[in-house]
Amino acid sequence: MPTRLELVALEGFPLVEPGDDLARLLVDALRHNALQLQSDDVLVIAQKIVSKAEGRYVRLADVTPGPEALELASQAQKDPRQVELILEESREVIRVRPGVVIVEHRNGYVHANAGIDRSNIANSDEDPQVLLLPTDPDASARALRNALQELVGVAPQVIINDSSGRAWRNGTVGIAIGTAGLEPVLNQIGELDMFGNVLQVTEPAVADELAAAASLLMGQATQGLPVVLARGAHLPSSDEGSGSLIRDRAMDMFR
Repeated sequence: MPTRLELVALEGFPLVEPGDDLARLLVDALRHNALQLQSDDVLVIAQKIVSKAEGRYVRLADVTPGPEALELASQAQKDPRQVELILEESREVIRVRPGVVIVEHRNGYVHANAGIDRSNIANSDEDPQVLLLPTDPDASARALRNALQELVGVAPQVIINDSSGRAWRNGTVGIAIGTAGLEPVLNQIGELDMFGNVLQVTEPAVADELAAAASLLMGQATQGLPVVLARGAHLPSSDEGSGSLIRDRAMDMFR
């Protein structure tokens, strides 16, 4: 395990628009910050700029809520059009209270409002729009990794992170919703601790730990720092994607 970890938020990253070449923007931002990618670097990238580049905007004026959305919107005290989008992006509604609908997103993770919101996007009261999560964050992470390999000859490990609440604690933290090139969960079962005891259940979610650390630098308001370079993590490489971070339904004690 590493004894030193460096995290650098890339300053001067531009506002991202649909269709932008995100990999090239990353390369330009690294140069602007006088950084050169190394083979075991990890780039943690905010979900929002990935969704923007992929054009995941939806105008609420284009959404017609159905009966289920209308009923759920009444319980949640939310715009029925946004609730319709939440349902379309989800497999199951798990909990509802005023202001929030907890769902199992169609990508498997349990998320508030299916990750759909209006923060940090251009908007107007007359014609509001929202931003959805990437269709396949693992595929997005792989595409960025491959594109960076083509552009600079180095394929860093990639994490796409998003803010998420937790069942046990107040506040939100960054979590990994997409990964490429790294093992998201480090299985240490069978290893020995400092006193020779065999570890029975130890599986640190290293992708989530890095996602949370990067989120601290990114901020949630006006910081404008959607990309963090993590150096020194030395994570095992893997092509498995982020699926190992999702707890099996049978083991989920909060359903």
